[in-house]
Amino acid sequence: MSFRPCGVIPSRNHAAALGDIVQRLNAAGLAVFIIDDASDAPARDIIAALHVPEDGVVVYRFAENQGKGGAVAKGLELASAAGYSHAAQIDADGQHDLAALAMLLSLGEVHQDALILGAPVYDRTVPLGRRLGRWATHLCVAAEILSPRIVDTMCGFRLYPLAPIMALLAAEPVGRRMDFDTEIVVRSIWRGVPVHRLPVRVTYPAGNTSNFAMLRDNWLMTRMHVRLLLGMLRRLPQRRRQAPPPGDAPRHWSGIAERGAYCGLRLLAAIYRVAGRWGCMAALLPVALYFHLTGAEQRHASRVFLRRAFVASGKGREPGWLDGLRHSLGFAGKAVDTFAAWVGGIDRAAVDVVDRAEIDRVTATGCGLVLIVSHLGNVELSRATLDPATRDRITLLVHTRHAENYAQLLRRFRPEAAFNTLQVTEVTPATIMALKEIVDHGGWVAIAGDRTPVDGGDRTSRARFLDHDAAFPQGPYIIAHLLGCPVYLMFCLREGGRHRVYFERFAERIELPRGDKEAALAAHAQRYARRLESYCLRDPLQWYNFFDFWAEARAR
Repeated sequence: MSFRPCGVIPSRNHAAALGDIVQRLNAAGLAVFIIDDASDAPARDIIAALHVPEDGVVVYRFAENQGKGGAVAKGLELASAAGYSHAAQIDADGQHDLAALAMLLSLGEVHQDALILGAPVYDRTVPLGRRLGRWATHLCVAAEILSPRIVDTMCGFRLYPLAPIMALLAAEPVGRRMDFDTEIVVRSIWRGVPVHRLPVRVTYPAGNTSNFAMLRDNWLMTRMHVRLLLGMLRRLPQRRRQAPPPGDAPRHWSGIAERGAYCGLRLLAAIYRVAGRWGCMAALLPVALYFHLTGAEQRHASRVFLRRAFVASGKGREPGWLDGLRHSLGFAGKAVDTFAAWVGGIDRAAVDVVDRAEIDRVTATGCGLVLIVSHLGNVELSRATLDPATRDRITLLVHTRHAENYAQLLRRFRPEAAFNTLQVTEVTPATIMALKEIVDHGGWVAIAGDRTPVDGGDRTSRARFLDHDAAFPQGPYIIAHLLGCPVYLMFCLREGGRHRVYFERFAERIELPRGDKEAALAAHAQRYARRLESYCLRDPLQWYNFFDFWAEARAR
């Protein structure tokens, strides 16, 4: 559809910054609808003077105060009636850094069906009471949408797609005062409207007056959250039954966002310091249950994998709900074990390295290599318990920033836990040059062998894995070929209450004949798939790829 945005500014007694805001919106090519929510003099007269329709500025005045939500809803109605496709809501008090406006509009044009929310970046001017109130709202919203992914629903800097929002406002009751900003987001998510977030700096101007009525608006917010929580409880049985419909294309693994929150990880760290591993696992039980119950896509992927692993291992039975729950709890245990290893809770003596002599031999040669790892078991723990000299050799290639919160937490407790990472979305000549320098200095380049490229390109080979075709990345073998170095595999499994590290040679060199390159890549992928399957069948519950691993091969 055609992208035709405008601006909507609700205002009650905020006029000092309004003229500058209007000029900034006009300069961005936006017509502006100002909704004067029964302002008093002198703000009323300043706002009225901005009404210049021929210059694209329309002022609509309520004779009686309607509340912020009522003002915004009226602005959206006027914008829709005038033929605009999107409306940028900007608060009138000048809190938001309008340098983010261009990016807001750019995101809206790319994601025209999405609601773009400002993610506030506060400075020291934000009052403590506001911070506490917002965090309480964030916790409620996380329960209402069964996800912690929307960090702020109260920021008045956002871009609405008008068609779905006007349909929502016509069909459902939405609060008309300070409860509007949050409720419209929650109900939009319930209706399947995509949401994207954009950081925006927020400053509370000196002398700024708030229209938030402490008793009235807190009461309205409380009623709203009770209403939404009850609504979510009514929706929960249907949500739990939902699974990806047959034939629908599941999301690529990189589209499944990290579901952990930094504050939650901080709490986990505190519990570990006081109560150790078992205390952490007890605290994580309700959290794991929550994510297990609300992660329909992950539950479905777990069931598909376990079914195929049980057949391949000779069990031949359908995985039950208890198997799925144990799978989720195993992932929680992996997180605890990794953290414990980095902060000294797991001694290196408690980790058996099956091929220690081979590691020592390779380390002594000083040569670089490509190390293929996976999301089976706990390879992060193996890295944490390696001797410092070997550990420092490893640079991990990562495709996304899903684990940023976890790495940030580890750095706070153990500076040496900072991952040597190289962010890669595609392999370019510059990437190869950087990796070549690492290997030439004796470094080990670690790359996952069980995650396909983020860009969805064709750099995959099909291989049989648990008796079904799966897509495996060609990247590890192409990189190893270009670097001309040895290739090793590393796995780390929890066995009998201990962890065991497996380190094995995969190839002295990766050769890719010019005339038969695809066949050679497929052969390497199949060899890796066989080794991965062999380790998977030792304990399928240590497989932590919670997405449909076979989907991309089916789609090809």
